[in-house]
Amino acid sequence: MQFSLSVSPAGQSRCLYTEAIDLTTLGVLMIARASHVEPLPDGRWVADLGPVSGPILGPFPRQSDALAAEVAWLEANRL
Repeated sequence: MQFSLSVSPAGQSRCLYTEAIDLTTLGVLMIARASHVEPLPDGRWVADLGPVSGPILGPFPRQSDALAAEVAWLEANRL
């Protein structure tokens, strides 16, 4: 699994949270939800990026498709 971490000139780090590395070694953490991947009544899935002022992606036939779209959008637009 690839892990991306960006660091601003002021030293603020931003990444998609995973347990790939121990992020506490970077200092005090502020973890915030960037999106919600939710099922629709018909069984399809959407990725709602509203928490970061993003779009609603989908619908997708599988949850894994919605999760992949969520990660791709966050990497392209927030990291």
